[in-house]
Amino acid sequence: MRNFGKAVVKSRFIILAVAIALLLPSVWGMVHTRVNYDMLTYLPSDIETMKGQDILENQFGTGAISMMVVDGMDNKDVAALKQKILAVDHVKDVYWYDSLADLSIPVEALPQEVQDAFFKDGSTLMFIVYDSTTSSDATMQAATDIRSIANKNCFLAGVTAVIVDTKNLTEQEEPIYVGIAVALAFAVLMFAMDTFLAPVFFLLSIGMAILYNMGSNYFFGQISYITKAISAVLQLGVTMDYSIFLWHSFEEYEQKYTGDKKRAMAHAISATLQSVIGSSVTTIAGFIALCFMSFSFGLDIGLVMAKGVLFGVVSCVTILPSMILIFDPLIEKTKHRPLIPKFSKLPGFVAKHYKAILIAFAIIWIPAIWGYMHTGVYYELDKSLPSTLASVEANQKLQSTFDMSATHMVLADNSVSSEDISEMCDEMKKVDGVKNVLGIDALLGSGFPKEMLPDKIKDALTSDQYQLIIINSEYKTASDAVNAQIDTLNTILKKYDATGMLIGDAPCTKDLITISNHDLNVVNWVSIFLIFLIVLFVFKSFSLPVLLVSTIEFAIFINMGIPGFTGTKLPFIASIVIGTIQLGSTVDYAILMTSRYQKERSLGKGKVDAITIAHTTSLQSIFVSGLSFFAATFGVGMYSNISIISSMCILMARGALISMVTVMTVLPAILTLFDPIIVRTSKGFLPETMGRKKLHVHKMHEAA
Repeated sequence: MRNFGKAVVKSRFIILAVAIALLLPSVWGMVHTRVNYDMLTYLPSDIETMKGQDILENQFGTGAISMMVVDGMDNKDVAALKQKILAVDHVKDVYWYDSLADLSIPVEALPQEVQDAFFKDGSTLMFIVYDSTTSSDATMQAATDIRSIANKNCFLAGVTAVIVDTKNLTEQEEPIYVGIAVALAFAVLMFAMDTFLAPVFFLLSIGMAILYNMGSNYFFGQISYITKAISAVLQLGVTMDYSIFLWHSFEEYEQKYTGDKKRAMAHAISATLQSVIGSSVTTIAGFIALCFMSFSFGLDIGLVMAKGVLFGVVSCVTILPSMILIFDPLIEKTKHRPLIPKFSKLPGFVAKHYKAILIAFAIIWIPAIWGYMHTGVYYELDKSLPSTLASVEANQKLQSTFDMSATHMVLADNSVSSEDISEMCDEMKKVDGVKNVLGIDALLGSGFPKEMLPDKIKDALTSDQYQLIIINSEYKTASDAVNAQIDTLNTILKKYDATGMLIGDAPCTKDLITISNHDLNVVNWVSIFLIFLIVLFVFKSFSLPVLLVSTIEFAIFINMGIPGFTGTKLPFIASIVIGTIQLGSTVDYAILMTSRYQKERSLGKGKVDAITIAHTTSLQSIFVSGLSFFAATFGVGMYSNISIISSMCILMARGALISMVTVMTVLPAILTLFDPIIVRTSKGFLPETMGRKKLHVHKMHEAA
């Protein structure tokens, strides 16, 4: 590795030139990477609801429906608006009451089902059908164009409108996220380091790594908007300590090789590479654990962030040292005394009161677990957005005026008789919360000859294999009421058609709830297992993996348990991924302190001395790393108006602080208590000349 360090030092100008040149394709790749704003598309493709969505698109030529509530317009004006909407690209059709009857026919003469579906208290409702899927670029553009046509008395509701607003708000806020994270991280580094200029190069090198990461996402085809929004901030937070370690190592070797900065940097690169490889492996393992989710958003963010950590490591040992050496004269002119606290009294306090700390540790587990078990989650897409957005207002308007909150679709086989379909629809109408059931047989009755229907209506509601029935529900998506309703509707459907499918956003969300509960357990256990193995390999110990992972899990339970006491509901994504991210990103703090404890023990130091030295020498590094992670995420969490992003960033920021405090206080106490077990179940904790049979002599000497 020292040869690698020498090569970097020798090629520093070339490295920096290549690094700058690579920014061009990276920016191109970032701009041309499609962003997916529909979280439901990450559901497994083999479940019934997703298969039904494919059928809807392939056989009916549609995958998305919006509802438009129109207030205070007479029927002729509504009909004119309908024609304008029909002219919008990728609008397949618009269904209103004139789709079934001529405007000259009084509304009162229409079937009651039609009246209830299209008219209520001076408002009317149109169903807008697109020729592409809910979150496709074409559908989102069509929804945007429809809004530009409609006036202030028109409210475009549905999932597509929510996705459009999510896209617009995210694109507006993303640059501000990066600005906030950089500003706060820079402020922390200014206080923590002994130079004002080095932090600038830290942030520049990490910024390059972030751009490389974002640009290489192009090869994935697309990434989630959540991944795009937080990956830069998260990459900054989890890779900052690599740069800090390089700087401290460089300063240490500068003192050893006075006047030879190139040699000092070569050694610093070698030392840093050895250190950050071990550190980055645990972080990467945490992100890889997310790839085991059935909900493939985990694969999305897991791969992007694992790749981001790798770019961070490479940047830290190539680009950053090149910058430091090239601009060293300027850096030297900005030297100052670090302003962070020394924590000189903390090791002595912990050593003296370690039993009380451990008792508190054991007691706090109880409320932490209770809070964790009682933290609620939500799955509604629009709940993560500000209530003032047009789509949220439109969905509320749809619910308050037409008692509609969700729309289900039934795909029934054409072989099912009209009589059975009519009976099935009659049963479905009686299910609690069902507003109406709209289909050929449901609307017209089994005795009406379908051949007499307009071709447009037949094409919309039938295909070669299926007939489509629309069910409007009064219950909100993701609510317990709508999930129970879906179960009942499915039972009725399967009675008449064993191959029938109930699809739509609410059934998809119900599947999401089931899959998310499964993924939460899978991800947690996979991350614990992977990091357990890494710690086992690093320390060659059977006891330390349990102790270190338990220490960070304690911090995770506190972090995730706080919402249980405050009554705060978390977005479902946060509840799944935060624990894994916190474990993978902050177990490094525990490994850092334990590594120094191992070194001191192997040199013959007694238990108390070894732990005190490890504690003292690790405190500032842990403090700066934790505070940097906090700074990179906290500001974004406070600023963002998208609660999924806000919640995740606040949880990561709080988790970094809790893990930091836990490692600084609880871990030394745990090491003190379990030292006899650690040295017996681990390699490298005793001097090579000291056999295990002489351990009792060493302990007697320590006690004396």
